[in-house]
Amino acid sequence: MKAIADTGFLVAFANARDLHHAWALDVAEQVTEPLLTCEPVLAEAAFHLADAGLVLEMISEELIRLDFVCNDHLAHLAALAKRYKDRKPDLADLCLIRMSELHPKHSIITVDEDFRVYRRNKREVIPMISPPRR
Repeated sequence: MKAIADTGFLVAFANARDLHHAWALDVAEQVTEPLLTCEPVLAEAAFHLADAGLVLEMISEELIRLDFVCNDHLAHLAALAKRYKDRKPDLADLCLIRMSELHPKHSIITVDEDFRVYRRNKREVIPMISPPRR
């Protein structure tokens, strides 16, 4: 599976008490190569899990791989921030939208409903893997 990992997926995967833990484990079983992600996602995951070591372990065990440098995409990120200002996106979301533009065959694995609204390349729906809606 080729995909991009968002914070909620990583937290659900690592936290057995998370509402979406079983879903995240099922998704992780389908992973055949490291999931792409960015440093803002890792920072959020480390904060929510209160365990930076666990996040680093996900990298060393090749569940995830860093594949984005914010500095290389500042103009795009600023344009996305302006476009979605009313939704108050965090930096991780902006980076993931941009990553989706750079990797069009990758879905974003997320629990974040905002990705149903965000668009890549201004008009394209971003493919998502998310828990079933309740």
